[in-house]
Amino acid sequence: MYKRSEQTREALVSAAAELIATGRFADAGLVNICRVAGVSRGALYHHFASIAELVAEVYVQARERATALVEDSFAGPAADAPARFSVALGAAMAKDQLMCAGMGLGADGTDSAPLLRDEVLGMVRDRMVADSGRGGAAPDSLADLAVVVTAGLESLGYTDSGWWDPRQTERLWGILRPLFAEAEEAAGAQG
Repeated sequence: MYKRSEQTREALVSAAAELIATGRFADAGLVNICRVAGVSRGALYHHFASIAELVAEVYVQARERATALVEDSFAGPAADAPARFSVALGAAMAKDQLMCAGMGLGADGTDSAPLLRDEVLGMVRDRMVADSGRGGAAPDSLADLAVVVTAGLESLGYTDSGWWDPRQTERLWGILRPLFAEAEEAAGAQG
């Protein structure tokens, strides 16, 4: 019984994420979510007190995935971390509707600021600045540049998913990597 209940809950989360990712936030209404999930209204309200609570769960799950992307990206050399994150985020946005929907949501289950995308990009910037204090490659201005590039790719992908293609992201970071390498050399020379 528990497994079926958990499956219903996840079907509701998936349905809400699908509707938000492929349409507008307003498309994730009660009737549409229940139709896509293949469940009754009663089943929805058994698992979630409101649509906002359901959408907040989409945010929570997307945040967990996005935080894991940040952690994985910064596990290797600091100079390549922003590029690794941009590539990983683009790939996740292209294939994971929960991530795609979640990036445009606030923690309260609405599409009001602050959005998950802002929080995640803030995490990336903070990690880059912290790494620069430990001899890494990213002073504030390069951290800002990495955030702007990643935010741009994320935003452009909503209208043309080709921007989320890892090859496109790698091409852009191929142009930017020398800037980060120069900053690392300069930081090493000053240190």
